[in-house]
Amino acid sequence: MIVVLAVTLVGAVGGGVGTAQAEGTGSSYDRQLLFYNHSYGVLDRETADAIEHSDYLRDFASFEVRTTTGSGGQTWTGRYLRGRETYLELFGVGDLPGPDGTLGAAGLGVSTELDGDLATVAERMKSEGATPIEFLQTRDFGDGVPVPWFDALLTATEYDAFQAWAMEYRPEYFADPRSNTEPASFPEDVGRERYLSDDYRDHLMRDVTSVRIAVTESDLADTVPLLRAGGFTVRTLAGGGVAAEGGGTTIRLDAVPREQAGLQRVGLSLNRPVKDRHVERIGHSTLTVGPGSHAVWTFPANGTP
Repeated sequence: MIVVLAVTLVGAVGGGVGTAQAEGTGSSYDRQLLFYNHSYGVLDRETADAIEHSDYLRDFASFEVRTTTGSGGQTWTGRYLRGRETYLELFGVGDLPGPDGTLGAAGLGVSTELDGDLATVAERMKSEGATPIEFLQTRDFGDGVPVPWFDALLTATEYDAFQAWAMEYRPEYFADPRSNTEPASFPEDVGRERYLSDDYRDHLMRDVTSVRIAVTESDLADTVPLLRAGGFTVRTLAGGGVAAEGGGTTIRLDAVPREQAGLQRVGLSLNRPVKDRHVERIGHSTLTVGPGSHAVWTFPANGTP
């Protein structure tokens, strides 16, 4: 699946270069072009290991632990919970190279559904005061021949602990039988549902409906222009931070000091309602399932107890 390394060009720790302010509400665009694809967080080793070996998660979701080789031969090992259109990616400290593998690091991928929309996003980003930085992610399936995976747009190459990116899947990836993707539903289809398998149907988890991540003010300022350019409705929150809504998933980013940054909370829809409330303690995280058709997964501040 797509991972943070897909967009980490430099991975430098430091202030973001963006200057856009996280203010205002609404979207000035008539069509949403970007949709929540996946997010990730770097957790303490005990929690990451508990997630990796959880029997409950293997029953709850389409679950996989996988090592991936991307552009430049970089590799990362993630724990993946996949839904119909969205997924979650979890790491332990050191599972990603360099600063991206530090405690509390996190990322967010938002993607297009139609081939060619990424070019429009790039133009919108300029209107929002950001300079789009282009990046091609590849994937090596094990034969040493990289396959184009997706095109990406960044707003900055230096960040404190969080980076968001826009992405559009490449036709070469869909055409490769090893990708295990679905055929297009229409000529311009590069959507999330096509990318992910239908294995979610055999489990309880359906999709990610909300995500809450604590980020620094600098990283937040770099992210807001991208969300606006994608057509999300972005609201400024009291106390700092923003909430971006649209496409079925709410993205909340809280402004905090670096030592408090990290993945905090994920809301999940279920394929079917459950009658009773089930609480699963996984490392230092807590997954609460039901009652009803929703689950909430909370993580300790900065990935620590």
